[in-house]
Parts: sequence; structure tokens; C-alpha cells
Amino acid sequence: MPDEPSLLIDTTDQVLSLTLNRPERKNAITVSMWETLREVLHEVTAGADVRAVVITGAGGSFCSGADISDATGMDEFPDPVEQTRVINSVVQRLHDLPVPTIAKVRGVAAGAGWNLALGCDLVVATPEARFCQIFARRALSIDCGGSWLLPKLVGLQQAKRLALLAEMIGTDEAMALGLVTWVKSDDEIDAFVGDLARGLAQGPSTALAQTKSLLNGGADRTMSTALAEEARAAAVNLTGADVIEAFAAWSEKRRPVFAGTRSPVR
Repeated sequence: MPDEPSLLIDTTDQVLSLTLNRPERKNAITVSMWETLREVLHEVTAGADVRAVVITGAGGSFCSGADISDATGMDEFPDPVEQTRVINSVVQRLHDLPVPTIAKVRGVAAGAGWNLALGCDLVVATPEARFCQIFARRALSIDCGGSWLLPKLVGLQQAKRLALLAEMIGTDEAMALGLVTWVKSDDEIDAFVGDLARGLAQGPSTALAQTKSLLNGGADRTMSTALAEEARAAAVNLTGADVIEAFAAWSEKRRPVFAGTRSPVR
């Protein structure tokens, strides 16, 4: 029987599920996996085929980080800078995706694995999940977007604590710091994330894409720039079919059915 691929890809009900599939290595990400993630995420565009993305790990772990022992792909990437470019392109594309993204976390999420989860819009974890910015333990500096994500999520001091001390923290503390959105038991998490992803996929895609873009950029804007961007986004929303459906459903006292047609985020 051939080995299963290290990244499992499934699209059901317009939800793209990406499962890191190296359970024997706690789903540590190899160079080839980063490349595949880059290709798959770059195929997620403003179309209606995929309207939500879920990232998770197989075998009871989310991801223990980049596989620093991996020799696969070193011929293609003899220069660590080039390998970093591939990883960075994944992180940037995940951030820029015009659809909602969810990390479903069981077990360990460490280093680049944790930052991959934090790069998603929403994080759902089990009570047993564990999190660590493990880089300092490996004599490495923080990467995979963590230097940008952590200060924005927890503030500069807590970000420095997590990154410099490389402590392992539990789900309760991660939740208190704002690094986890929901905590669900191991028995509940699959159904919860499935319902959440399908609900987002059935939402007003143009409005969700515009809102995500506004929130991502809002922390780095002045108030006047933010207001201008909100006005631009409103104009984009009003050109789509979903807003017409929303008003019609409100008038007819029924649940709206959004087609997912969407103008591009500008």
C-alpha cells in the first residue's frame, strides 16, 4: 500500500480542509509540505469553489513546527534564505486569503506550527492542547509570522515572554491571552469546527472578505485611513448580489441564501 501524502486535501461543502499528515513526527512540516501548502493556498482565489479553510493535524497533534531534521528538498533549497522565502510565501498567502480560515488544534502546536495556527482567523483547541514558541530552545529566532502576530494579539511584553522564554503553555492560558477563540472537548471539536466552517462558507462572501481585509490592516492605519478603507469596502459590498439577497431576505422574513459571488478585495 502506498504511503499517504504528508498533506491531506479535501474540499466538501465549499470548505477546504488541509490536514498535516506526519503523525509519527507530530506533523512537523517538511520543505515539500511548505511547497504544497503554497501551491494549494495560491489556488484559493475570490471564486466561489472554496469559501472557508480549515487547517489541522493528524494523529492527535497539530504541528510541532518546521522539521529542522528534514533533508528533503535541500537540493532545491541549498540556501536557507530561499527556504525562508517559501515559508514566508505560505504565511503571507494565508494572511491574505479572501476567505475565513480556522485552525483546529489538538495536541502540540509549537514554533512555526503554532504561528501557522495563529495566522488563521479563528483558533479552536481542545483542553489538552499545548502551545510553545520553541525557537529559542533551538537557538533560532522567531519566524513564520510570529514577530508580527504575537505583539498584535497579546501585546509586546507578553510576546517577548513567550518568545524569549519558549515556555509551554496550556489551552487555558492561551485562551486568557487571546490566542485561542474557542475551547472544545476532543469529542466536540470536529463537529463544532465543521459547523463553524460550513456556516462561514454560507455567509456573504464579499462582506466577509472586505471585513477580514479591513481588520487585518486596521492596526497599522490611522483613523482617517481606516474610515476611507471602510468606505471603499462598502462600495465593493454594494456592487454584489449578496447584499441584494440580504435585504430581500430581511424584507421577506427568511434566512438569506448567499451565492458567494464576490468582487475582488482591492
